[in-house]
This record gives sequence, C-alpha cells and structure tokens, in this order.
Amino acid sequence: QVQLVESGGGLVQAGGSLRLSCAASGRTFGTYAMGWFRQAPGKEREFVAHIDWNGGNTYYADSVKGRFTISRDNAKNTVYLQMNSLKPEDTAVYYCAAKRPWGGGYDLIGNYPYWGQGTQVTVSS
Repeated sequence: QVQLVESGGGLVQAGGSLRLSCAASGRTFGTYAMGWFRQAPGKEREFVAHIDWNGGNTYYADSVKGRFTISRDNAKNTVYLQMNSLKPEDTAVYYCAAKRPWGGGYDLIGNYPYWGQGTQVTVSS
C-alpha cells in the first residue's frame, strides 16, 4: 500500500508555470506506475499524465501535451508535474495516483487504487 501527498499548487497568471510534487510513503514506491489527474468545478476527473514505474515511458492528455512534463525520482519517493504555459482552463484540483504496472489503462481512473488528497491550481487570465 502507498500513501500520497501532493503539494505545489497555487495561484498563477496565464502563461506562468508551477511544479507539483507528490510524495509517497513506503519502500515500494519504485514498483508503482504514477499518474496525475485533475478535476475542475462541475466537471469529471480527467487524466493528465502518466509515468511508468522506472520513468521509461510517459503519456499525456492531448490538452497538456507539450506544456506539461511528468517525472519521478524513486530515490526520493516523489513524482513531479512541471506545468508551463498555463491557461485558465488548467484551473482544477490536481491529484496524483498510483497503480501497479500491469493492467494497462493508464488513463482510466478506476485502475488507480491509491490517491492523494489533491492540490488546487488556479490560473488567472
């Protein structure tokens, strides 16, 4: 089992940048694939980015491709989401999540059994 705590959210102007962090507990962090999801007010939670257990493969939603970068440091039990060129439509609560490497469906919420509490990102126009 793994526990996740996000940080790094805040208020930023359009065009600005933020880096989110997700710290994980436990010695088995390096065996989990990690994802970032977000949920805007009145909308369903949606996939943002995914990284394999060893960082070898990354995947992004089309809406953030080229602007966001997911990375991880297994020695620090942490996964990051670097967000550049932020837009007002990126405003949401951002969640990190963990799943075992097997099972596919990196963009499916139901495949992630472990979730953090979320961190708010607000982008002003």
